[in-house]
Order: sequence, then C-alpha cells, then structure tokens
Amino acid sequence: MVKIWQLSANEVVEKVSAGGLKAEEVVQEFLERIEEVDSLVNAFITVAAEQAFRQAREIDRQIAKGKREGRLLGVPVAVKDNICTEGVRTTCASKMLEGYVPPYDATVVERIRHEGGIIIGKTNLDEFAMGSSTETGYFGSVRNPWNLEFVAGGSSGGSAVAIATGEVALALGSDTGGSIRCPASFCAVVGLKPTYGLVSRYGLVAYANSLEQIGPFARNVADCALLLSVIAGRDGRDSTCISNACDYTRFTQADVIEDLRIGFVRELLGEGVDVQVTSATKECARVLEKLGAECGDISLPSLEHALAAYYLIAMSEASSNLAKYDGVRYGYGYGAPERGHWSDVFAERRQAGFGPEVKRRIILGTFALSAGYWGRYYLKALKIRTLIRRDFQQAFQRFDALVGPTMPILPFKLGEKVEDPLSLYMCDVHTVPINMYGGPAISIPCGFARGLPIGIQIIGKLFDEETVLQIASALERELGIYRRLPITPTTGSEGP
Repeated sequence: MVKIWQLSANEVVEKVSAGGLKAEEVVQEFLERIEEVDSLVNAFITVAAEQAFRQAREIDRQIAKGKREGRLLGVPVAVKDNICTEGVRTTCASKMLEGYVPPYDATVVERIRHEGGIIIGKTNLDEFAMGSSTETGYFGSVRNPWNLEFVAGGSSGGSAVAIATGEVALALGSDTGGSIRCPASFCAVVGLKPTYGLVSRYGLVAYANSLEQIGPFARNVADCALLLSVIAGRDGRDSTCISNACDYTRFTQADVIEDLRIGFVRELLGEGVDVQVTSATKECARVLEKLGAECGDISLPSLEHALAAYYLIAMSEASSNLAKYDGVRYGYGYGAPERGHWSDVFAERRQAGFGPEVKRRIILGTFALSAGYWGRYYLKALKIRTLIRRDFQQAFQRFDALVGPTMPILPFKLGEKVEDPLSLYMCDVHTVPINMYGGPAISIPCGFARGLPIGIQIIGKLFDEETVLQIASALERELGIYRRLPITPTTGSEGP
C-alpha cells in the first residue's frame, strides 16, 4: 500500500481536492516521516508543525464549505532557511541569525500559501548559502540519504534531502552557482534553476544579487513544473522580476521530443569528469536520439574562465551584502551592551557570528573590490561574464537546448573536501556558467555508480523553461529512475 508521503505533489492535490484525503491527514503523515528519518540526515533546521496544522485545518474547513481551491491544495512544502517566512525563524544556517524571526513572507512563500501549499519547515543549508556540500552551516552537516557517509551537495542540501527521503512533497531552494542543481544531482531528485528574473527574490536573504535565483525541488519533473507555475511571475517588490510566466505543467506531457536540436557541451565532458558520469551522459544522448531529438557536440571556449570569474563576482557581492551583519545595528549580539570602541565590538561580533567559509568569502570579496584591485579582478570578471553570455547566445542559434553532466564527480565523503576550499570550489565548474549566463537549467537523475546518484543538466535559452521541462520530462519517463527511493531503515527500499 502506498503511503501518503510516497505520493507525488500532483497526487496529493488531486486527493485532497476530491475529498479522498484531508489536508490535516497529509500534514500528520509528513510530520511523522520527518520524525522518523530526519535524525539520520539533518535536513531540517526548523519544523513548523503548529503553523502547518493550523493551515491544514483551515483548508479542510474551506473544502467542507465547497469554497477552497488551489494548485497546491494540501501539499507540504519545505523552504530553504535563507527565504523569509513570517513567524518562523530564518537563520541562513548561521549563528549570526540563529534567533531571527521575519515579520513577513517572501513573495514565493506568499504565493505557495495562496495556492493552498502548507509550509512545513525550514531546511538546512551551507551558511548563507556559501558552499557545495551543506557542511558549513551552524546547525551541522546534511547527510546523503543514499549513503549517510557522503555529502548531500549544497548549498540547498536540506531541501534536496527532504524530497529524496519523503519528508516533504515539494521544496524551495536558491541557486547562486549551482546550489539547487548540485544537491539535486547528488540526491537523485529534480531541481530547477529558473531564468534570472522569472521568480521574485523578494524575501531571499541576499548573497550575490546578480547571480542568485529561487527555484523548485521535486521528486519528478511534473511536480517541479507545478511549483514553478505557482512561484513564477512579476513582483513589484523585485525590480528584476518580469511578467513572463505561464502554466509550465502542460510542457511535461509530451512523450517525444522530435525535431529538437540538443547540443552536448564538450567543456562539460572534459578533463576531471568521472568516467561513470561521462558514461551516463553518453547514455542520455542515445536515449534522446531514440526519442527523436537531433544531438550534436558544441564548444563554449569561455567556460574555461567561468569558475574564476564567478567566484570573484559572487564573493564581491557577498562582501557588500553581508556588511549589515555587524552585531551593532543588526545580527548576532544586537541589543547587547557595547563595551569598548565600536570597531572592536564590530570585529568581535562578526568573528563570533560568522563561520570560516563566510569569513573567507567576505575577505576575498573585499580585497577584489578594494582600491587598486577593482579593475584587475572584479572588472575583468564582469568582462568574462559578457563573453560567456555571448558564447551561450551563439550556441542557441544552433541548438534548442544544451546538455552536460550536472556535477563532474560523484558525491564525496563528509569531511573529505571541507578543509580544502579550492577543491570544493572546483565542484561548481559545470553549474556556475549557467548563473553567469542567466538562463534556466534543470538537473534530473540519470543513473547510479557505486550506489551513488548521477545527474544530467539540461540548459535552455533565456525564459525558455518550456523546452527544458519538455526534454527533462521525456528523458525522465524513458529512464524511470525517479521512482527509486534511497535506502534508509524505514523505507524498505532496495535502493539503486
């Protein structure tokens, strides 16, 4: 018998709308699932059980009166803990904000609630979303549900794991340089980074404004498209957000992708890519051709410089965005008696409030923006960003979508790379170019090696989420991997 936590988001909506399930029943079973497995994986920082039950009971009352409708009716949704939720603390996995409770909802949270989605809790992440393994946060590391000795990917590791373990039906993450797609790949779930400007960032705690984007996690592409349909669209509180949204679920119904031209990026299959990852990617090319697509190779030479340029831009923006957390006006220590000169208090509280990775990025970003170095580093990085955008634009004159492995390697062991920042930064080599370009990209599971997941990344033209979802959906159905569950003591699954 299928348990409620094993249902897709679309199935939950269907059953709650028809009266076959009560929203309160759904919330109860998902909370029990969290209680069952989260001590193993550490996906959640905060579970908002009381608030979730209140919303569920109100939905049930409205349904009983025949008044309640909504595209996410009764679906439990987890929110990455750098997205503001009214009345539920938002920590960014940092001591600096460990007690912060926002007085307002982010736009994406407002839209989820409006459509009947139920916010069930806040998920773990790398501190201030700075990391690729969800090991740098104040609340501990997140563990990969396919093997608890391995990382879940980052920085949205908690959201990806919550989906993979059935602790929640849908989840939100943020993606600055791969923070949705990396954990989606490492945990065998679906994660989409939308086009920059498609989804409002109002209420997202800023890391690197020109790069980051909120996006959905789900167990399958159809559910991912459903959540994107709810959160996308213009918001007057975010000047970068435009009116270019639609119902994305209709693009997940096609069984074939005939006449689409798909380019496999050579730079994403070069030196340093695990042989098993390369093999799984080539198998995807074979499947796509079988489904009617025309596949070919393409080179984007500027990708060689993308990683270095990305980190200069991201760290520079981070140093500016995090300046307000000084412990005097805002952040850890705020309101406590100030003893000594303000600059000493400032230094002491930032030293105590931030972890090592955040401090490292603030220092490097401040250096890159300092007098005498701005032109040599930051400005040069912006010029490379222009070249990257140009390469992508030229590639999309030949192809409808581009494809490559989401991550160059398989998930690695906890603690293996956290003391080697450069090694961790290199993990982002396949994902950061898309943030520099600004277009959409989705990661779906495409195979396993040594019991660990492999993800394939499908990249689209600006605001062409439709084609990305169409290809992803067709490939997902053919591969059938999304039906697998990770091995935990409570799933009874045999794993990959």
